[in-house]
Amino acid sequence: MSLMDAGRSRLVIVDFQARLMPAIHDGPRLVANARRLVDAAGLLGVPILMTEENPAGLGSTVGELAGAGPVIAKMSFDSCCAAGFLEAIAGDEELILCGCEAHVCFGQTVLSLLARQRRVFVVQDAVGARAPESKEVALRRLERHGAEIVTTEMVVFEWLRTAEHPQFRAASRLIR
Repeated sequence: MSLMDAGRSRLVIVDFQARLMPAIHDGPRLVANARRLVDAAGLLGVPILMTEENPAGLGSTVGELAGAGPVIAKMSFDSCCAAGFLEAIAGDEELILCGCEAHVCFGQTVLSLLARQRRVFVVQDAVGARAPESKEVALRRLERHGAEIVTTEMVVFEWLRTAEHPQFRAASRLIR
């Protein structure tokens, strides 16, 4: 297994929505880490795709992440069932995923991507659920099925690879 490669990655942000996030355990920290990923992706040219589950009911993407990339609205829990989602991630890019809820929309999306033989990295410190035990069980299940569990810092520094990268200073400031 090789390191994550910014030139072959896509960041996928699942359902960080305004009416959902207040109920998510440690929500502000998760949103802050997702924002770090968005900013690092911007510095390094990593494309971003976002989803919103039932936006009429759960609201749009939280303000901190709004506008980070194209959004696919869906009613299915599994993003892979949403019109346009699979087309938007066509190819062999590594998929770096963060989002909510770990055991519902997020988890079903990851499992479907793994079933489609996609290389999936789950950013555990940017994945949420209402109950910590739901997140814990979901992460264990996803890892057991082949997802690689990583952290925000792991993603940023693997994307950079070296302190000599032209964006090193800017990207490393995101972590502080």
